[in-house]
Amino acid sequence: MIKVRDMCLWYGSSQALHHINMEIPDKAITALIGPSGCGKSTFLKSLNRMNDLIPGVKITGEILYNDTDIFSSAIDVNNLRKEIGMVFQKPNPFPMSIYDNIAYGPRTHGIKSRAKLDDIVERSLRGAAIWDEVRDRLKKNALGLSGGQQQRLCIARALAVEPDVLLMDEPTSALDPISTSKIEELAISLKEKYTIIIVTHNMQQAVRISDKTAFFLMGEMIEFGDTEKIFSMPEDKRTEDYITGRFG
Repeated sequence: MIKVRDMCLWYGSSQALHHINMEIPDKAITALIGPSGCGKSTFLKSLNRMNDLIPGVKITGEILYNDTDIFSSAIDVNNLRKEIGMVFQKPNPFPMSIYDNIAYGPRTHGIKSRAKLDDIVERSLRGAAIWDEVRDRLKKNALGLSGGQQQRLCIARALAVEPDVLLMDEPTSALDPISTSKIEELAISLKEKYTIIIVTHNMQQAVRISDKTAFFLMGEMIEFGDTEKIFSMPEDKRTEDYITGRFG
């Protein structure tokens, strides 16, 4: 699904990522772990070119999505971000109704039929396991939802444009334990249809929900493999030191 080859990234003269190589499997959850400032979120945002929005960013190497380099001039960035959706750390619903939050993306991609939009809204909210909680208040402002509901709404909004890949940047760090466990259950159910890449500071979360784990340290990817193996038999001493709490 996504192949990263010798990728390096600079912010101005400061190098943030060094020679990243990995193959992210389809229909699985890949967790990115590591201490703050190690490059996890920078790497995640490169996968749908969100880093394009930051002045002075330079990237070398390749990120192949469906065998096409996403930095190729032939790539339509809007289309790329439709196929590789993003859910951020803090829930960020638009200040409009729950319905309009979900319909926003499909409308920008040209869907005008009310019946089609109704169908997409219901399907997306069901997909994000929040339909039963909001079905009677679709016309109410999304900002009136709780934090956990807002985050599931943002996941539904990402699903509405039918992506293949879902990027999640610490999606539960601002949430309480009950909302966190709902998002985790949701992620596990979504991997049947989507490829999910999640940045998390919570190592127990990585163990609970991910199939693969990549450990980042100071802009390098130190180790990547099956989550179970990374946490039980890491090959690199630095990985072991991090997951056993000796640093970070």
